Amino acid sequence: MVIHRILTLMCLLLAGITLPVQAQTHPLELIKLPPGFKIELYAKNLPNARAMALGDKGTVFVGNRRDNRIYILMDRNQDYKVDQIHAIENIFQTPPNGVAFRDGSLYIGEIGRILRIDDIEAGPGGWKDPVVIYDKLSTNSWHGWKVIRFGPDDKLYIPVGAPCNTCIKRDPRYASMLRMNPDGTELEIFAKGIRNSVGYDWDPRTNELWFTDNGRDMLGDDLPPDELNHAPRAGMHFGFPYCFGKEISDPKYGKQHGCDEFTPAAQELGPHVASLGMRFYRGNMFPPEYKNQIFIAEHGSWNRSKKIGYRITLVRLEDNKPVSYEPFATGWKQGESVWGRPVDVLNMPDGSLLVSDDYAGAIYRIFYEGQQTARNERFTESN
Repeated sequence: MVIHRILTLMCLLLAGITLPVQAQTHPLELIKLPPGFKIELYAKNLPNARAMALGDKGTVFVGNRRDNRIYILMDRNQDYKVDQIHAIENIFQTPPNGVAFRDGSLYIGEIGRILRIDDIEAGPGGWKDPVVIYDKLSTNSWHGWKVIRFGPDDKLYIPVGAPCNTCIKRDPRYASMLRMNPDGTELEIFAKGIRNSVGYDWDPRTNELWFTDNGRDMLGDDLPPDELNHAPRAGMHFGFPYCFGKEISDPKYGKQHGCDEFTPAAQELGPHVASLGMRFYRGNMFPPEYKNQIFIAEHGSWNRSKKIGYRITLVRLEDNKPVSYEPFATGWKQGESVWGRPVDVLNMPDGSLLVSDDYAGAIYRIFYEGQQTARNERFTESN
């Protein structure tokens, strides 16, 4: 009976039919947060929920790295629990991992191209057919899933990972951060030497770019660290494949260039934690010391004898420099067993923070109960 019900729900979702969100057991009591913070289930039944973007009407869009499907989550009564789930599918060539929202349109990043769907918040039957705005991105699947966001310059930013563990490719677009106009014109390289960035955001105080980067594998449990990088201007090089972290030379390529030739990591993160989505906290619900600080979703290690990551971490900044790197939400890993893997984080209009989990197929909402905040308080964010 249970199996039949699950299969029925999956079939409805695949057909793009609206699904009511019902209670589902997730061991959220295992999640540890600082005093005053709480976590609750925001949405379930979302296999491989990955990158997130927020629409003007509070709609949450969720990408997917495994299936050719985008989730559209609607909270019609504004109680911060999803009422309806829609799915867009059967229009993608590869899994649509990246999502970004601008002027009523949803931009979608596949491995090799960028699509745009206009009037996306009109609901099923109201949104327009997809338009291809760019179709000449690299098509390698290794580090090939695209994560897309609009910057404060109104450019669409697109990291392109290296198609390898470590390598040098002739095409300069590999291991870089690209940007283009919203219509797909004037594609250019913004930054180089980036192995695989799956999360980035702009400091709301300076409009300067910060991004996570995954370090190489096969150097043992504790080398190299993942990175949090700072790119205040175009044209910077962050070391890949020659250097990692602040000054770790690659055993194969490091002899070609010294680490002092590149921009070092602003903050070394845990080794192999798989640092993915990140956001500056822009809301006012959390205590003031969290304002404009960086939350990072650490998906968790695979290239390590003992697991590490599987958590949300916090990097605090002072005078535009990291001063601490600390756990914020832990508990998805219990010993060497794992029941969830955070992927992305997203600011919500009331100041709460969403966390996507591709392993448990869910999205969680982290909120603070230590003070009352107006629910309809707004903030400005590049999605």
